[in-house]
Amino acid sequence: MGLQDKLLEDMKAAMKSGDTTRLGTIRMIRAQIQNAGLSKGEALSEEDIFAVLSKEAKKRKEAIELYKQGNREDLLQKETDELDVINSYLPEMLSEEEITAIVAEAIQEAGAETMGDMGKVMGIIMPKVKGRADGKLVNEIVRKKLS
Repeated sequence: MGLQDKLLEDMKAAMKSGDTTRLGTIRMIRAQIQNAGLSKGEALSEEDIFAVLSKEAKKRKEAIELYKQGNREDLLQKETDELDVINSYLPEMLSEEEITAIVAEAIQEAGAETMGDMGKVMGIIMPKVKGRADGKLVNEIVRKKLS
């Protein structure tokens, strides 16, 4: 069963159970996937769908930070609940240790020694960790290793 099918089944289950938060979030996810497919002009692959989900999760994380700063507990809870639903469909995220190992391997593969080689290293790493690691964290680790 593909992710699209799972989303449809979970949406039906949320309708039957009356879980409005889950239902609304799944509908939003499906709409974003459909919009991405329309703009691409073809059906999305599983990897493309995970990219859409990652983008939506990132939006929620940013909103959560802003709501924390503004003491908006009502909106904070809504965004947190949506993030939990989105995260349930994303693949398991890589740990910092796993990312560090991938970075070390990429640095060796690229023969990188200075910060000037960062682009080469990131070009090797990002396809390997796409959708399974935060780009900001990967960037920080690469910077640490190259400096």
